[in-house]
Amino acid sequence: MKKFIVLGAGVAAAAASMALVGTGVAGAAPDVTGQTFSEASAALSGAGLKAVVSSAVGDQKAQSDCVVTRQRTSSTPQNGSHPSSGTKVLLSLNCYATQSSATSPGYSAASPEGRAAAAAAAAAAATPSG
Repeated sequence: MKKFIVLGAGVAAAAASMALVGTGVAGAAPDVTGQTFSEASAALSGAGLKAVVSSAVGDQKAQSDCVVTRQRTSSTPQNGSHPSSGTKVLLSLNCYATQSSATSPGYSAASPEGRAAAAAAAAAAATPSG
């Protein structure tokens, strides 16, 4: 009989602590670095998060085609027992369309985007136009 009372008290204590603390911790935001803003927004929305542009460089692409270079999660504290709600993911975007040069801004030649832009420019230059 004592075993059932002790076991029952343990279950009740566990249930009470879950009710007070919560049922779990929200998962981390998926890593969307390197994706376009439209791809990143869809992935974050699927995870129940909101994508917000915190900074952008360049103006040569539509915002949906800009590449995410950095992300940071931000939560808005709420009143009462809810620790956070309205989780947003702040995104930094690169909206340059080409590789940088001495006279124009763009992707670094060392970045994957810069190498791809350089390869595309080289392929276009090697293709005869006639």
